[in-house]
Amino acid sequence: MRKGVSRRALFPALASAAIAQEWTPLFDGKTLNGWKEAPFDGRGKVSAAGGEIRLGKGRMTGIAWTREFPKSGYEIRFEAARLSGKDFFAGITFPVNDTHCSWINGGWDGTVVGLSNLDGNDASENDTSINRDFETGRWYAFRLAVLPARIRCWIDDADVIDVDISKRAVSIRFDDIDLCLPLGFASYATEAGLRGIAYRRIAI
Repeated sequence: MRKGVSRRALFPALASAAIAQEWTPLFDGKTLNGWKEAPFDGRGKVSAAGGEIRLGKGRMTGIAWTREFPKSGYEIRFEAARLSGKDFFAGITFPVNDTHCSWINGGWDGTVVGLSNLDGNDASENDTSINRDFETGRWYAFRLAVLPARIRCWIDDADVIDVDISKRAVSIRFDDIDLCLPLGFASYATEAGLRGIAYRRIAI
């Protein structure tokens, strides 16, 4: 959280929001315990060691959570790095009420950030789309908050997405990204590293 900024300020529409739990790790730093490899065609190698998960360069490479996870009212944080390649390295697919969505980082030849999909439009086409340069080999901190009527996203504490979804159609874009459900990470034509994956519930 940014210094001097309260949680009430970060969630102005939810002034009564409070954290119900502390952060719960989703990665033990050594194994893929709790995760499974997403069986994408043409995928790269997935490995876990030394405090990070590596998604090898392939057509698409990813992992999916194998245990229960909330559908709304939660935050998830993680760090990710693009290690080689030039497409998305930090794609997270996540539950949103009774559907799912993906937050793409570094897509469409390396720079697009946004949600896929909103109202049938992907991260390059809807109003969450922004362009951002990502430096190869640098670790970035990502945080995602999912509430019943809102999705918010931060990169290195910069607020990059804040969208009211109460009247929006939320869905996933790729036919095979459902292999990452209910919660998962993926990279496309890119070697990626993941670490520090954790979540906590938000009580409203």
